[in-house]
Amino acid sequence: MAQSLTRLNPPALPDAGALGYSQITTVEPGRLAFVSGQVAWRPRGEPAPDGLAEQAELVVANAKAALDALGASPEDLVMVRLYLVDLTPERIEELMPHLRAMFDGAQPSLTGVGVAALAAPDLQLEMEMIVRLPS
Repeated sequence: MAQSLTRLNPPALPDAGALGYSQITTVEPGRLAFVSGQVAWRPRGEPAPDGLAEQAELVVANAKAALDALGASPEDLVMVRLYLVDLTPERIEELMPHLRAMFDGAQPSLTGVGVAALAAPDLQLEMEMIVRLPS
């Protein structure tokens, strides 16, 4: 498959590549998928885990399942948005290893947004994705 995404970390911007994402992603024309926010909900309706790390594992698993359903991989991610309740540097530090593992070196563009609440009171993290569908 020809490379349809280009990652950029210009020297005039902070080095996002060292943190596992890119400041800019360009995409060649083609089909895009907009994946709804994935949270720590399970297919059978079991409650979300209490801890952020456990929720992150489940959010990543759900995001990977969405990519699989599209026939896509982390290399096809254009943009990822994270919504995190009580966003602090410590919570971001706890979250990043899970994201790096999911991205598997792909380094999509990434935005983190601190929020007061998500769709249910037990949820701490939500991830939405824009994906360039493979040819």
